[in-house]
Amino acid sequence: MSETRTPQFAQVMREPRLSDKVADMLLQSITAGDVKLGDRLPSERVLGEQFGVSRTVIREAVRALVAKGVIEVRTGSGLWVAAVNAAAVAESMKLFLHGQAGMDYGTIHEVRAMIEIQVAGRAAERCTVEEIARMQEICDRMATESGDVAAASHSDVAFHRALAEATGNELYAIMLDSIGDILLEVRRETLGVPGRIAQGVQAHRAILARVEAHDVEGARTEMMAHLSDSERIWRDLGYVVGAADVDGR
Repeated sequence: MSETRTPQFAQVMREPRLSDKVADMLLQSITAGDVKLGDRLPSERVLGEQFGVSRTVIREAVRALVAKGVIEVRTGSGLWVAAVNAAAVAESMKLFLHGQAGMDYGTIHEVRAMIEIQVAGRAAERCTVEEIARMQEICDRMATESGDVAAASHSDVAFHRALAEATGNELYAIMLDSIGDILLEVRRETLGVPGRIAQGVQAHRAILARVEAHDVEGARTEMMAHLSDSERIWRDLGYVVGAADVDGR
């Protein structure tokens, strides 16, 4: 008796809901620049007429975009395209990271290294005298905080953020801010190691010297050494890194 074979069928693809299609079209108009950030949108009735759908569909589409922070509803004023600022973008990324239970330091460190090595080089190209002075002040302040790990951790963050700002590209600062909370927690652990705060200040001064000299490759090399050393301390404390470090090991 021949064996009965069960036929294999491809899964039926579900069509997106009408409200999802409308939401996608609205989002495409915004990202394409057809509708500007901060602009007021037509009323639900007018949007319904333009899309050829009911007001119920429009309400569902708007609700989805409000949840994403793309559109805001102002009482008595209607629908507006949200003018998202840098802080809101960084905050959204922070929320995402805190929601990832399996996210380890190695994953964060890998991204941090990619950003900060580039930041050091760009800062060396573009920094101003005023920005150099500001970073020197941060280094001087951190040097006085050898007995205060919490304060030194914040100064450490401030130095790296000031370096990002010295690139003249706000996206670098936004990306660092988005992983800032996790890196602050790491600093509170690593800077508790005896002598580590002084070592951090020394590394910052070495980076800053290359930046001030407009030595692009030198600044990148010093940053790479600093991040590799930070990753080593994290390992020495017994934490599992879990992802490739700055040297790709």
